[in-house]
Amino acid sequence: MTATQALLHGSLQAYIFLALLLFVIGLATVLIRRSLLMQFMGVELMLNAANVALLAFARYRGGDVQGTAFYLFIIAVAACEAAVGLALVVALFRHRQTTDSDRADTLKQ
Repeated sequence: MTATQALLHGSLQAYIFLALLLFVIGLATVLIRRSLLMQFMGVELMLNAANVALLAFARYRGGDVQGTAFYLFIIAVAACEAAVGLALVVALFRHRQTTDSDRADTLKQ
């Protein structure tokens, strides 16, 4: 059975592999990119990877309601993180005229 067939079949290993792949892509984006917007997108990918793994384990346990409630809590936290992060990026851009993370190391002037 190939990985694509396993994903379509819905096995736990396939979902965990997908979550791992999303997390690695998000981590690479955070570590490699200099743009703060791309780094925030990487963090969002990592949060979504955690959500995929959480829901896969909840489904594996038989449709656990606690896993779904925790998933909704993570989505709310991710939305707040995105709003605060975007506000910080806009404030940095207004102050420094760039979104380069290397220039964001000192915010005091």
